[in-house]
Amino acid sequence: MSSIDFPRRFLWGTATAAHQVEGGNWNNDWWAWEHDPASPCVEPSGDAVDHYHRYREDLGLLADLGFNAYRFSLEWSRLEPEDGEVSLAALNHYRRVIEACHEVGLLPVVTFHHFTTPRWVAARGGWGAPDTADLFARFAQWAAEGLSDLLSIVCTINEPNIVATMGFLTGVFPPGLQDPGARERANGVLIDAHHKAAAAIRRAAPGCRVGLTLAMSEWTAVDGGEETLDELRGPMEDVFLEATRVDDFIGVQTYSRNRISPAGYLGPEPDAELTLMGYEFRPQALEATIRRAAGVTGLAVFVTENGVATTDDRRRIEFVRRALEGVHRCIEDGIEVLGYTYWSALDNFEWVLGYGPTFGLIGVDRGTQQRSVKASARWLGGVARANALG
Repeated sequence: MSSIDFPRRFLWGTATAAHQVEGGNWNNDWWAWEHDPASPCVEPSGDAVDHYHRYREDLGLLADLGFNAYRFSLEWSRLEPEDGEVSLAALNHYRRVIEACHEVGLLPVVTFHHFTTPRWVAARGGWGAPDTADLFARFAQWAAEGLSDLLSIVCTINEPNIVATMGFLTGVFPPGLQDPGARERANGVLIDAHHKAAAAIRRAAPGCRVGLTLAMSEWTAVDGGEETLDELRGPMEDVFLEATRVDDFIGVQTYSRNRISPAGYLGPEPDAELTLMGYEFRPQALEATIRRAAGVTGLAVFVTENGVATTDDRRRIEFVRRALEGVHRCIEDGIEVLGYTYWSALDNFEWVLGYGPTFGLIGVDRGTQQRSVKASARWLGGVARANALG
């Protein structure tokens, strides 16, 4: 069987988020949330996988495997622990992380907000308060200035649709509200924050490519559910896709699909294979979301997250293989796809579900913090090194 070749300079990466891997991020809304007995969190993040101190080891593993990009996030609550109080020590830490990426041949893809917000911002209303957009843009401006010589690709906000929906509509994320009006307002604040932060980052780091990452699903209407599908997808995806038309790329993050009947969400089919997240095992969803994101925005697409939570590493390889076949079909049809980023580099803290779901290419014994490279990591690293799917 002949190999499937990817374009020159295609980015092959893995990803983490600060709160999920660093450990000890006590000054943000998520640490408070996971320690609240009334929240749905099954356990606190604690030391996580101590990536804050072990990043050089982890980056070395990823580079040795064959990857050429690494997506990670800055922790706003470390960098600005109180209103207007800048931590140069934290900024220099992230400079060292980015420098370490360059040293081992990984292009750093830097996300400025990945779910966590400083406690002092949350106390002022968080993403429900309009002036949070200005606070975030101010943070983005000076952080980008401090890192400007090292930045190439930047994501402003990770999955703002999840921040708004889970935090303000379903009540699963902080602040734990269940209010459709509050979700709509949060959508507006997050979009405003993205626009203002993107402009600030471009001023601070000219030439840097800036975009938004969006949680996207394949949507399937069942038994005449087309109208309901449009109603649900509008505030979840469409308002954000429409807001990115002036960006340099759209980050697509896909794990499965939504099945919609006239009454709403149906869940997976009864006989569907499920992942540890309870999602339908559906690698072909990525192709559907790339096509939709490119069609709506007209932008280049960067797959900034795609992966599967499973204890069966053979299924992980199968999932990614089939997802990449779909990526290649998109490229063959003329869609510009910048790269593919597997979520996640390490088994880590999966928010309300704690350490149960294992997405990582690299396992972690949290008692010893010892890393163990999985077969899927070696397989995908080989794909990355060859820039081809055999």
